[in-house]
Amino acid sequence: MGSTEDLDYPQIIVQYSSGFLVSKVMFTACELGVFDLLLASGEPLSSDSIAACLGTSTTGMERLLEACVGLKLLAVEVTQEGALYRNTEISNIYLTKSSPKSQYHMMMYYSNTVYLCWQHLTEAVREGRNQYERTFGISSKDPFGAMYRSEEEMSKFMAGQNSVWSICGRDVLAAFDLSSFTQVCDLGGGGGALARECVSLYPKSTVTIYDLPKVVKVAKEHFVSPEECQISFHEGDFFNDSIPEAELYILSKILHDWDDDKCKQLLAKVYKACKPGGGVLLVESLLNEDKSGPLETQLYSMNMLVQTEGKERTAAEYSKLLEEGGFGVIRVKRTGKLYDAVLGRK
Repeated sequence: MGSTEDLDYPQIIVQYSSGFLVSKVMFTACELGVFDLLLASGEPLSSDSIAACLGTSTTGMERLLEACVGLKLLAVEVTQEGALYRNTEISNIYLTKSSPKSQYHMMMYYSNTVYLCWQHLTEAVREGRNQYERTFGISSKDPFGAMYRSEEEMSKFMAGQNSVWSICGRDVLAAFDLSSFTQVCDLGGGGGALARECVSLYPKSTVTIYDLPKVVKVAKEHFVSPEECQISFHEGDFFNDSIPEAELYILSKILHDWDDDKCKQLLAKVYKACKPGGGVLLVESLLNEDKSGPLETQLYSMNMLVQTEGKERTAAEYSKLLEEGGFGVIRVKRTGKLYDAVLGRK
């Protein structure tokens, strides 16, 4: 490790402080349809052409495109006629709406919801609670009532979650061999992307998505077709209603929404409903045991403060919650990706 003299502290501070600007450039290019237009065109386009097609100012579009080139989201070729822009591989795969691995919906959720809440991060730190009331005028006592404040918002959130599992789902489901579990219940499974990955990876399994009635309605209408016969739905509130019997329960990004007491309450209900020999798979972004990183997980934990009642945790903390809920033979697998897996058995 180099000495402190080797570090360019002013440059580091500038980079950190400009992080907001970087993400907003990407969000804006997505929202305006820059990447979709360039994919559809099949050839590089000038800034004037892109501005005309998307109905923007020429000066604003030119600067946006230049910034996207700097971020390596676009490539530019300077010809005698002027600069011509095209997508890079990363933008074709992750930022165009039509790509199977598109993160467009998650980008829009961050831009239009998460970032509005983060404007009140200072207040969240001072008060120790989420900022939905200050941001949207909705009670902060029911985080998901705020997140699902309209069917449109709910659909955006579900589409964003689906996009995450399109690139991370297989990693967490393959972290352990789950082929012995044929009857699976995905608690809070929303739009069904993780359930879809599960039946693809384990063809003998069936998955029941357990979620709120209004979530199930949107999932059936927009995300899961009746032809996907290995996936079914069960309506309910897993804190207040009974949980159906299953061999394996998947809780993907569920426990990080809640405080320890709520987590213990839920895991105790899952344990009671779980068949003997069954298990529970937690899918979460794990902090290092000394909480020194990863940075992405530390930032997720800040987001839990701003948007929910929960936090990100270490493997040991999740293991303790599982043990207190009755589960044993707990195994942890770090995937090296955004989300990790913890498996407990009954």
